[in-house]
Amino acid sequence: MKALIIVDVQNDFCPGGALAVENGDTIVPGINTIAEKFKIIVATQDWHPQNHGSFASNHQGAQPFQIGTLSGRSQIMWPDHCVQETQGAQFHPELNVKSQNFVKGTNPEADSYSGFFDDDGASTGLHEFLQSHNVSNVYVCGLATDYCVKFTALDALKQGYSTTVIEDLCKGVNMEPDDSQKAFAELREAGATISNSANLF
Repeated sequence: MKALIIVDVQNDFCPGGALAVENGDTIVPGINTIAEKFKIIVATQDWHPQNHGSFASNHQGAQPFQIGTLSGRSQIMWPDHCVQETQGAQFHPELNVKSQNFVKGTNPEADSYSGFFDDDGASTGLHEFLQSHNVSNVYVCGLATDYCVKFTALDALKQGYSTTVIEDLCKGVNMEPDDSQKAFAELREAGATISNSANLF
């Protein structure tokens, strides 16, 4: 059984949002189209409390995008984003897909780029859901290539799923210009298939 994993296609990661990915909204029509080929669709959703430790605003003197620490781990200090119950945390309004949704990043003391586990190893329930539906192949798309898409796909591989990343339905932060390409290269090396939506089936 195959499943589509849509990663963090939320208002704050799209143009006009608090942590916008350039052209992040342009992947939405393609996701809507490809979703028609899947019976099992899941969507991950950043769902941070206002006091989340990854927010620069919660560390005196910290500036967004500086490197700090959270629970003893190196941590990028992000602008406040995807705060629970805010408009920024909602899915993009044109994402017209019926999905089973899994929230992440709810623990103030641990970030959660992966849709499967947070940095403390706590499960979001995604793996258990996929297992219960006998899923063996996952197809990953969404935002952002170099963070949440990459770590979701890497964890899918670690959990034993045959993993395909849909390159044209991902967009990256690209703090360095080649970060997305580095992410795709890392995923290939780890065993993922990198494909285009037009060539999947």
